[in-house]
Amino acid sequence: MTPLGTLSGIALRPPLDGPAGGRARRPSQSPATWLRTGRGRLQLMGVVFTVAFVVVAFRLTALMLFSDKGEASLSRTAQSSPSIIDRADIVDRNGSLLATNLVSPSLYADARVVLDPEGAADQLVQVLPELNRAKLVEKLKSKRAFVWLKRNLTPSQHYEVNALGIPGLAFQDEQRRLYPLGGLAAHVVGFVDIDNNGIAGVEQFFDGALRDRARRGQPLRLSLDIRVQHALRDELKAAIRTFRAIGGGGIVMDARSGEVLAMVSLPDFDPNHAGGASQLARFNRISLGVYELGSVFKIFNTAMALDSGRVRLSDGYDASQPIRVSRFTIRDDHPKNRWLSVPEIFVYSSNIGSAKMALDVGTAHQQEFMRRLGFLRRATIEIPEVGAPLSPRPWRDINTMTVAFGHGVAVSPLQVASAAAAIVNGGILRPATLLLQDGPPSGVRVVSQQTSDVMRRLLQLVVREGTGKKANVPGYVVGGKTGTAEKAAGRGYSKRALITSFVGILPMTEPRYVVMVLLDEPRGTEATYNFATAGWNAAPTAARVIARIAPLLGIEAVDEASPEARQALDLSINGGRPRLASF
Repeated sequence: MTPLGTLSGIALRPPLDGPAGGRARRPSQSPATWLRTGRGRLQLMGVVFTVAFVVVAFRLTALMLFSDKGEASLSRTAQSSPSIIDRADIVDRNGSLLATNLVSPSLYADARVVLDPEGAADQLVQVLPELNRAKLVEKLKSKRAFVWLKRNLTPSQHYEVNALGIPGLAFQDEQRRLYPLGGLAAHVVGFVDIDNNGIAGVEQFFDGALRDRARRGQPLRLSLDIRVQHALRDELKAAIRTFRAIGGGGIVMDARSGEVLAMVSLPDFDPNHAGGASQLARFNRISLGVYELGSVFKIFNTAMALDSGRVRLSDGYDASQPIRVSRFTIRDDHPKNRWLSVPEIFVYSSNIGSAKMALDVGTAHQQEFMRRLGFLRRATIEIPEVGAPLSPRPWRDINTMTVAFGHGVAVSPLQVASAAAAIVNGGILRPATLLLQDGPPSGVRVVSQQTSDVMRRLLQLVVREGTGKKANVPGYVVGGKTGTAEKAAGRGYSKRALITSFVGILPMTEPRYVVMVLLDEPRGTEATYNFATAGWNAAPTAARVIARIAPLLGIEAVDEASPEARQALDLSINGGRPRLASF
């Protein structure tokens, strides 16, 4: 029998009616009692919520600190906050943007909560076909708390992955390095890896400074002028097509400060997708490549001879017969077969005359002069891709003669441009730089002011009367020197594989800029009568570059026939004692 007051174990409420049939009264409660009761309940709920919060916080902390990849995930989250700029911008001398940052989403997974790894992988490769399905399945089955699946998604990829609704996938904003001008200055600016570490060019050289948060908001300003860079690259690409060369390069340098306004190496690459670029495209022909450059070295041989005092401008040498030394024969490409004055040796690019001048100066003096010009050490410039020059060892008399006309010593075009700037700027060698300068930095004197004045007149004669005629740009008083060299092949040289170059200076009345172009294995065309030497390809390419950049650089055209221009450059090479007018 069920006990009174219970039914199936459930307590029954007592009747409301009393024994007299009247209704029972509840004991009255004061407002103070109600308040105490409510306050107690609130306190109890607060304790419950506090305990729950502590448990959740502890669990999250444990996941972040002790689960696989948790610490790395925390670090990445802190570093990739969109409000923190990881790297400073890079701009050219006029403020044009060369490198900046873009916030982009990256896809990761908590593999512990991915319900169907293989199904998820199948869906992801439909949206992101570049992913490897097998590796994707391996990551999603790993049971790790944090695994990267794809970094730096595009907006459309972000949308499509999100629309899949796969549990366990999430996104994290990261900084992505962006190069708005693509390959235009790729070899100078360089690029970064997936984690924004600089691994080439200025990005690598200044990696620490670009990451310095104290510099936040302060871009790294380079000496490049992107307008000049574009003109140089455009003309070099056209020349490579015209002469079917396998590559080429060029540099424009301020002869007074050493600032590099343009540096181009072709083929080049897009630093936004540097991972897909070939090693050849990444190779910087201007700073990393070293070449035997041929007759452009006569600039330095002639300057050395005149500055030494052992050779005078009025001297001359017999260039009627080739020079034979043991198994070597030195001959002229365009022989005059007669006695040549020193200006004629330079203007007509005589190997025989240059070799005899070098012998008169001496091997020891030549070595020391090459060292002063920086040809026996790596160039100094703010990128890591810098080649080591090659010089004769041992340095015998035969080497002294061949170095005089650019064979037997291999240097970078960057080194040649820097040395040429020193020869014409008054004789001061200043290091090449990719940073905008407040004024000309200190330098080292390599030749006298008088030798420098003579050399700029000789360089203008080469364009006016010698092998560089096709480099002439009316109104801009261009000077320069051609160079054609056979490329090394095995233990000898290939007559069909040439390196052609031209070193140009403007304006020669008051030298300001050096323009050097180089073509790798150009071929002759019908327009060049099948000649492939520098006078037919490198010189006219330099002329087109100069014609485009001179107005941009504020160089005013002058009347080259005016008495003032003639007096500034007057130098006779024909017969008797050459006549020099004072500048």
